[in-house]
Amino acid sequence: MVIKSFRHRGVEKFFRSGSKAGIQPKHAGKLRLQLFALDNARHPGDMNAPGWKLHPLSGALKDHSAVSVSGNWRLDVQI
Repeated sequence: MVIKSFRHRGVEKFFRSGSKAGIQPKHAGKLRLQLFALDNARHPGDMNAPGWKLHPLSGALKDHSAVSVSGNWRLDVQI
């Protein structure tokens, strides 16, 4: 498993058990694909799927990238 930690308890619970209790249910399908891809990624470019809008972050998170889940909802990626 590549994913080492989660900042959001709802995303962690969804990843580990499939429970949608801590996330917006409409995000479940895309988020499931993104978490699977992240768990199997070897470098950030592996997360560059069409529609995911992979982009580098700046400031305190300059070593991170993010992919878009929906609107302003992002999944932080550090590989």
